[in-house]
Amino acid sequence: MELARQMAVPVLFVATAEAGDEEMRQRIEQHRKDRPSDWRTLEVTEHISSQIEEKIGDAKVVLIDCIALLVGNIFSKYRDRELEQIKESLLEKELDAEIGELVRCMEKVDVTFIIVSNEVGWGVVPATRVGRLYRDLLGKANQVLARCVDEVYLVVAGLPLKMTPRTQY
Repeated sequence: MELARQMAVPVLFVATAEAGDEEMRQRIEQHRKDRPSDWRTLEVTEHISSQIEEKIGDAKVVLIDCIALLVGNIFSKYRDRELEQIKESLLEKELDAEIGELVRCMEKVDVTFIIVSNEVGWGVVPATRVGRLYRDLLGKANQVLARCVDEVYLVVAGLPLKMTPRTQY
């Protein structure tokens, strides 16, 4: 959020969180209070690109928070039992469509995009198939988005570390 604040231009904040329980509802409410009052907020859990295009208004910055939650929203459309049985290709197809739409939106809309996500590939390998699938698909989404942007920052303990510029392999 600090990067968007420093730009001192109209911001469209795209919140992808869903309040699945009381604790998450409280987190979302606190996050709303912490946002600058002059930022417009778009709360959307899927198909974010069409909503961004529709609601962009005078925004010069679109801050998306966050891709990890967006991927989780795709998973949450299914019950636990369904997820254990679901074909990886179905989830991957849904995620590819969502991220593909976002990339096209980024190319189409002339604003600065700031995209927040999580790095989940450095931790312990998840114990469940669904956990591993989530980690893998979020990692893929992060890679696709990183290839489409000018800068990537890794933030650890609140300290931003600029990653090397993208290169062709």
